[in-house]
Parts: sequence; C-alpha cells; structure tokens
Amino acid sequence: MNANIREISRNDNQQVAALIRSVFEDMGIPKTGTAYADTSLNRMYEAYNRPKAFYFIIEEDGKIIGGGGIAPLDNCGGNVCELQKMYFLEEARGRGFGTKMLDLCLGKAKKFGFDKCYLETMPYMDAARKLYEKNGFEYIDGPMGDTGHTSCSVWMLKTL
Repeated sequence: MNANIREISRNDNQQVAALIRSVFEDMGIPKTGTAYADTSLNRMYEAYNRPKAFYFIIEEDGKIIGGGGIAPLDNCGGNVCELQKMYFLEEARGRGFGTKMLDLCLGKAKKFGFDKCYLETMPYMDAARKLYEKNGFEYIDGPMGDTGHTSCSVWMLKTL
C-alpha cells in the first residue's frame, strides 16, 4: 500500500468532486437527493474549513482514490456530527481504507467533543453498511438533522 492519508487542500477540490461523481456513476446511486447534488461538492476544502469539521483524502501515486469527513449535523438539536462523503474508487475498495478512514473520522469526532455520530447510506451499499455495523453504528427509524439527502433511506447512529 503506497497510499498517503492527509487533510484535504484547496488544490484537491476538482479531483475530490470528480471522484465522488465517479463513485455515484459506478454504483448507480441517485444524483438527486444525495451528496451528488450538494452545492459544496465542488468546494470541499472550503466546506470543511470551519470549526469541528475535517475531511481526509487518500492519495496514491498522485491520484486521490478515496475520502471521508466529519462535520456538525445541520439543524440537529444535540451534539451530533455526521460522517460525510466517505467514498472510494473501485481500485481502493477491499484494501482496508474504509476501516482506516472510519477510524480517523471517528477519532476526530471524539477529539471535537461530539456525543454521537450520524450517517446516511443506501440499502444496497452492503460493504459500507457492514463496516458501519461492525464499528458500533445502529439503525434508526428515520433521518436526523437536515442533510438534504432525501434519496438516502438508511440512517445509522453511533454513541461516541
């Protein structure tokens, strides 16, 4: 594994947006009501350049092959963060990056002092759901906060 995990930089914006869009195309994820339509997608560095937010990228041989972040959950009454935009190109899948990224994001969430971590995913993203279950996320009955991701129908929460 010749990969480097680091904080996103402004120069990464275009490549990260292209990566996320590519994963959506590959997996047939709806483009409306998901992260694909987020206005922040083209300006990820700026979106995470705020208090209690962080976005990691995985770079291999100069190419970004994955990423994931943590940020406060918008319009949520509690001290809850959201695991956001954790996606990997096909060449990065099955190599342990999901576990590593999740550990890094949850570590940041704890450091930032969040009580819980929320996420949304799709029912057919089996590998992702298994990873979340294995790491203590539990299914909840409905969405929390205001993510704008109306097409996501699986909601999970973890106490930190």
